[in-house]
Amino acid sequence: MIINQSGLAGLHVSYSAAYNKAFEGIQTNYERIATTVPSTTAATNYAWLGQIPQMREWIGEREIQNLSAYDYIIKNRKFEMTVGVPRDMIEDDQYGVYAPAFSSMGTEAAQHPDQLCFEALKNGFTEKCYDGKPFFATDHPSGEAGKKATANMTHAKLDATAYQNARSAMMLLTGDKGKSLNLVPDLLVVSPANEHAARLILKADQINGTSNVLKDTAEILVATELADKPDMWFLMCTKKFLKPLIYQKRREMKLVAKTKLEDENVFMRDEYIWGIDGRSNVGYGFWQMAYGSDGTVSEEG
Repeated sequence: MIINQSGLAGLHVSYSAAYNKAFEGIQTNYERIATTVPSTTAATNYAWLGQIPQMREWIGEREIQNLSAYDYIIKNRKFEMTVGVPRDMIEDDQYGVYAPAFSSMGTEAAQHPDQLCFEALKNGFTEKCYDGKPFFATDHPSGEAGKKATANMTHAKLDATAYQNARSAMMLLTGDKGKSLNLVPDLLVVSPANEHAARLILKADQINGTSNVLKDTAEILVATELADKPDMWFLMCTKKFLKPLIYQKRREMKLVAKTKLEDENVFMRDEYIWGIDGRSNVGYGFWQMAYGSDGTVSEEG
């Protein structure tokens, strides 16, 4: 290939096509567990987290519900991936061997929100949410004036009893005024190692010879991102206005190139550079929308 700006522009179009085709062909799962929130600054303050507002009968003056009891900030992070194509490979018409690398970049960019979201789930037993407690904790302040300690976690391995206990705990949750939050969990998130147990609970007609009353009470999401934490499982309510996680998007991933003949990378290293970068992060929404287990014990002690 004769190297000039016209030829390099055509090469960029080719590599971009490989990137975009791979990006658009990936099925992601983060949308099922996270609400996407656009961000316009370096960090976003979710001061309104802290109380799920509920309807009441209007008697006398309006009752202003406090939506700024906590100060929860999600800071955007920067992410990038860069590849270099040697000038000699382009000049010798070997640039096609790099097309799979650009397809891989498209796949990585598309799956990046999944990676962030499921990593946040795994870290939810230690990373804090808006109330200063880990997202999955045994002592979330709840009830009037936050005087009641409420759990949204267990150590139980996944079985029918553990699932039923988690489901009941979520459905019994009430707001600050003692009114039901009307939460019905609808999604069970498991690792590949827990898929068999999940299907027994939610798809089998019988469990231990008796009718399975839990059948189809939730959908199953098998997350390969949980492969390194095989015993973890999570029950979620994903049909409300805010899902358990917040995917904060500041700038989408975009493929850019440094292919001008006068670019430093061309002059100093004799290579052309393509890269993707973006800004985003993941945080925690209402802890009431999720119940998690690290699966460290077979039974509740």
